[in-house]
Amino acid sequence: AHALGVEEIDTVTPTDFLHYCTVFLNGTLIGIHRYPNRLCAGIRTLRRSGRLHPHVSISTQPRQRTVQIGSDGGRIVRLLIIVRDGKPAVTSAHLDRLRDRLCTHNDFLAEGLTEYVDVNESNDCLIAVYPADIGPYTTHLEVEPLSLLGVVAGIIPYPHHNQSARNTFQSAMGKQALGTVALNQYIRADTVLLLGAYPQRPLCRTKAMSLTHYEKLGAGINAMVCVMSYSGYDIEDAQVYNKSSLDRGYGRCVVLRKHEVDLEKYAGGEFDVILPPEKNSGTGKFKALNPDGVAGKGALVQQYDVLVNKFTPVAGGDPRPAPLVYKYPQPAVVDHVIISPPGDYDRSLDVDQKIKVVTREVRPPEPGDKFSSRHGQKGVVGLIVNGVDMPFNERGMCPDMIMNPHGFPSRMTVGKLLELVCSKAAALRGSMGDGTAFGGESADSISQQLLSFGYNYHGKDVFYSGITGELMQGYVFFGPIYYQRLKHMVTDKMHARSTGPRSMLTRQPTEGRSRSGGLRVGEMERDCMVGYGASNLLNERLLISSDMFTADICHVCGNLGYNNRCTYCKTKGTTSKVNMPYAFKLLIQELQGMGVSLRLTMDSPT
Repeated sequence: AHALGVEEIDTVTPTDFLHYCTVFLNGTLIGIHRYPNRLCAGIRTLRRSGRLHPHVSISTQPRQRTVQIGSDGGRIVRLLIIVRDGKPAVTSAHLDRLRDRLCTHNDFLAEGLTEYVDVNESNDCLIAVYPADIGPYTTHLEVEPLSLLGVVAGIIPYPHHNQSARNTFQSAMGKQALGTVALNQYIRADTVLLLGAYPQRPLCRTKAMSLTHYEKLGAGINAMVCVMSYSGYDIEDAQVYNKSSLDRGYGRCVVLRKHEVDLEKYAGGEFDVILPPEKNSGTGKFKALNPDGVAGKGALVQQYDVLVNKFTPVAGGDPRPAPLVYKYPQPAVVDHVIISPPGDYDRSLDVDQKIKVVTREVRPPEPGDKFSSRHGQKGVVGLIVNGVDMPFNERGMCPDMIMNPHGFPSRMTVGKLLELVCSKAAALRGSMGDGTAFGGESADSISQQLLSFGYNYHGKDVFYSGITGELMQGYVFFGPIYYQRLKHMVTDKMHARSTGPRSMLTRQPTEGRSRSGGLRVGEMERDCMVGYGASNLLNERLLISSDMFTADICHVCGNLGYNNRCTYCKTKGTTSKVNMPYAFKLLIQELQGMGVSLRLTMDSPT
């Protein structure tokens, strides 16, 4: 930088800072420069000639009269094509060489045809998306318009027709879709592994999918969707599903769970052992075990069934049972068992052997399970209808799913409409559709293809009621849409409680489904009851059914007493019994521990 005219701070007078640009390297002031544009041009020339690292950036801030040079790590950079004199530096001849594998994009960097630009430097650039957009002041050209999007957003078809918030939602939900995780998914042992049973390739694909090989490890199913209202169970994004489709495997998922147990060695040469199951046991909890004491492959296990019949040694007594138990309420099948060789595990933990039992559970969709298209249109299963009651078109086709049309106007997900007609045309012609961002097949060309196959230009069909058999008044938008089943399932979340465990400290019901906890009446719920005037319900929820405690209150000094005695004013028979939340009594005592004493006064002590 100093060779390009940056003056040292030591040689600069205070007035020079007012008239010239200050130069910063990674946020550290290194000097000033009289001609910042020359400095930027010089550093860019050195970078393009390969004499500087390609990730070095330089940017100007004219208002602050500063030049920022960045060379530190952690800056996100992206590749752009350099534009010189209104023409891209990369020509068709260069692309032919790249296509024939005579060069790589690193050669383009070395020749100064492309360069990496970070966020700060992009503010000084005028970047064209298409070659036709290049003007006299254009500095760079996008390599490909879809490179503006990442891997997750790249799988959305026609994202440029959606509201941006919907693309953001899909970027989050696409990671929750159930599909193929890895090629070894059925022999590995994850804590919980959720898999799609029958994943498919999407009919409407994008270039980003091909680059990331997403279609080889799909995470969804092409569902035949009717956009119409059917019953009242499809309001607020709920969806109506065809029972016949679900019976054939639509949306089915597999849950693999790992249950592991350690066999340890103890001082004195004792160690854990696995014993055969008890004979003639009346409980039936050992029914899944083989004679070796470990659950057999293919065995059906219910809640509290024993998977490994482990026993722990007890000094001077018989071994104590310490079995590995299946604790989930849904029945499952033992998929496979992994047993490490003796002495081949972590000796630092005194673990001699480890046994892993992987169970498999197959779940068809049920009311309340969450589904989503690739456009942020999430919804739950609202109703499952017999196939004979579903509407059908003149070709005899029934939809797999019915979606309420009120999900479109406010969400403005036009990309979903285009995906349907694109997928419909793709299925008819026998080749995949292209819904790549800022490109893809146009709506008119897709609709013309539908016309050529004898279908409606807008993708609509005539439908008949499956219940009455009568012709429906109006056309129905119908076609395939790629739907993803998400990991949020009713089976994992449904919870209710009447009585159950309480917390040791506060004596309030525990929290959470795994601990059989209660459902919390929070501040907003309390305010609703207060506003409604439901005083008895308020008292029952917040006191009686929570942590009611009967305390002795001294009406002489106002402190907590005990057994009709006050330990503070040393009196007897001066206390009254008061019902209060135990958490309030705990607060009083904790404040006393900090030197703050609360005094309670009663209007009419009894």
